[in-house]
Amino acid sequence: MFISSALAQTAPAAAAGGSMQDSLMSMLPLVLMFVVLYFVMIRPQMKKQKEHRSMVDALAKGDEVVTAGGLLGRVSKMGESFLSVEIAAGVEIQVQRSAVVQVLPKGSIK
Repeated sequence: MFISSALAQTAPAAAAGGSMQDSLMSMLPLVLMFVVLYFVMIRPQMKKQKEHRSMVDALAKGDEVVTAGGLLGRVSKMGESFLSVEIAAGVEIQVQRSAVVQVLPKGSIK
């Protein structure tokens, strides 16, 4: 009963530009959400990565650093992708350059 009456109805004729304008208006919230996401999350993360990369590239022998694991130490040897960090007198560990999260001011480690 309901199906036959629904099939019998015809869709109203849409204006030539009306359907395109409707599709653009339906895409607008998605575009706005992406723009907000970019400025709130993506852009600050890229800036943070760039700062970390420049900090790791600027590491030098004798710098006092904090690793991602929370170890404090002084850079004793530098390689292409690894550092030797002295965490105590005579105790050296090797860490990846990217594992350094902070460079401390000179004299922070006593």
